Amino acid sequence: MQWHGQPSRSSQTEGRPFTTASPLAGPPPRNGIQEKQEHMRVIHEAPLAPMTTLGIGGPAAALIELHDPADFPEFVALADTFPGEPVCLGEGSNVLVSDAGCHSAVLRMSTKGVRMAGNTADGRVLVEVQAGHLLADLVATTIAEGLTGMEMLVGIPGTTGATPIQNVGAYGQETADTLVQVTAWDRTLRRMVTMDAAECGLGHRTSVFKRSRRWTVLSLVFALRRSELSAPVTYRTVAAALDVPVGSRVPLDEVAQAVLTVRRSKGMVLGCSGTDDRSVGSVFLSPEISPAQADSLRARHAPVNRFPDGSVRVSASWLIRQAGFGLRRPIVPGVRISSLHYTLVAEEGATAAGFRQAVDIVFQEVLRRTGVRLTSEIDFL
Repeated sequence: MQWHGQPSRSSQTEGRPFTTASPLAGPPPRNGIQEKQEHMRVIHEAPLAPMTTLGIGGPAAALIELHDPADFPEFVALADTFPGEPVCLGEGSNVLVSDAGCHSAVLRMSTKGVRMAGNTADGRVLVEVQAGHLLADLVATTIAEGLTGMEMLVGIPGTTGATPIQNVGAYGQETADTLVQVTAWDRTLRRMVTMDAAECGLGHRTSVFKRSRRWTVLSLVFALRRSELSAPVTYRTVAAALDVPVGSRVPLDEVAQAVLTVRRSKGMVLGCSGTDDRSVGSVFLSPEISPAQADSLRARHAPVNRFPDGSVRVSASWLIRQAGFGLRRPIVPGVRISSLHYTLVAEEGATAAGFRQAVDIVFQEVLRRTGVRLTSEIDFL
């Protein structure tokens, strides 16, 4: 079972809870038949499109909302009464739902809570987070608490439970930098398991969770350092927004505001543009390239960089632009290139089939014009 997304207001378990303000993103759909259970709500034929940032797709055979992770075995028993493997939907910011919908059970994890869980031997602070907790709220909380390690992830939508699925990262930080432990439901063993970061197989936008539906993330533990200053600013655009040299460390709240400024300029903060909000952010990964391709692309002044996993990659946005796709360009009815960034956005009349067709059109044209194969980041449900 796999998270798709990419989360009580504070944890009431042992340890000092952080206070947060992360209400569930919108009420469940009113149409559809609801069954109220003690700890879960079940909605049959629930529309999924309003639960995704693209606003596309058909209904779920059953949508099950879970508030207490201890009740997960109960969800499993209920999900087993539906055909196919159950899937998990976070905030729907990285998923394209089929026009026909989903015939299996869909879990919406609504577990929330963040707490300090002690310290590591080297003095880092352990922070335990429920999988349904909004990543944006977690990042804001860590900044307010003077903890560094996640500040560059500000503005990324979705739930914290989605972060290890594709090793979410931005502007020099990624989940692998701070993740210590994941508690997950193991569908094969039919029980909860604890996995350390190494067992999660985190790579560039991938993990064991991305490649299999065996596990569902229930909670996570991160290790962060106390500091008033951010990690070194390694991206020139962020450094320019701060008017500091690359490599500088600045107050946490200042770097967060700079990252938000850069993200908004690209339309990569939901709700910031008013015209391009039906988006999944970056549709394509920055593709890995061979040494020969790297030399050729550098000669064309392409942004080629070495990533933390050791791979050499080129910007997908640069490739899309080189393939002749201009901003605002229509691709298929209801789908076009964003007004601010070289990615795809949906408009009125968009369908899942049309969006997938647009993805393929961009893929084929980039391959024809540049010789580089793009890989989609979207989870297709």
